Amino acid sequence: MIIIPAIDIFHGHAVRLLRGNYDDMTIYDTDPVNTAMIFRNEGAQWIHIVDLEGAKTGGPVNIDTVMRIRESCGIKCEIGGGVRDMSSIGRYIESGADRVILGTSATKEGFAREAVRIFGEKIAVGVDIRGGKVAVKGWLEDSGIDALTFCRRMQDDGVTTLIITDISRDGAMNGINTQLYAELSQTLSVNITASGGVSTLDDVKTLAGLGIYGAIIGKAYYTGAVKISEAIEAVKE
Repeated sequence: MIIIPAIDIFHGHAVRLLRGNYDDMTIYDTDPVNTAMIFRNEGAQWIHIVDLEGAKTGGPVNIDTVMRIRESCGIKCEIGGGVRDMSSIGRYIESGADRVILGTSATKEGFAREAVRIFGEKIAVGVDIRGGKVAVKGWLEDSGIDALTFCRRMQDDGVTTLIITDISRDGAMNGINTQLYAELSQTLSVNITASGGVSTLDDVKTLAGLGIYGAIIGKAYYTGAVKISEAIEAVKE
């Protein structure tokens, strides 16, 4: 399993939200490049970046900051937030993104399938779950789509990586939804990345034991609960 530390960007700063609430935001670094360099030095091979403003507005807002991170740290980046059309995907990939995450746009019939046809394994889909349904538009709206049904549809459309977030756990430091990830790992044949709720090294080890592809670590790092280097060592064991 790979460990993927997260940087959420808002107004060019590295921030964290509590359960996706934009009114409950904490700024951790005014220059996200500093944070990215720490992740690299801790041994991370990937960074998960979210353009929070893009997620709300429907188009990349912080692309310059995102690309500055990519160029400065020299490790692989997956990027999401406001990726609603093929043009946005192309801009990110041309600028050096290694993987682009579709969210709201993936709920449009055929969009993910076409993106995979054009960009292949550089496409991932973020499945943000609230109450068993897929949330969209920066977690602000409920799509009404059953989460498991949606995951199966993405698999059928050729998506090879799904980033699964239990919104109720995100930033809450209450641990992962083990039952959710166990069910998905048993049901699906795609790479599953767990996001939201990773709070301890035990959470990391549990996910690895379930055969999960990757674990995104956000608030647990920023609060000092989990060191990236220790999480990487834990999954090696």
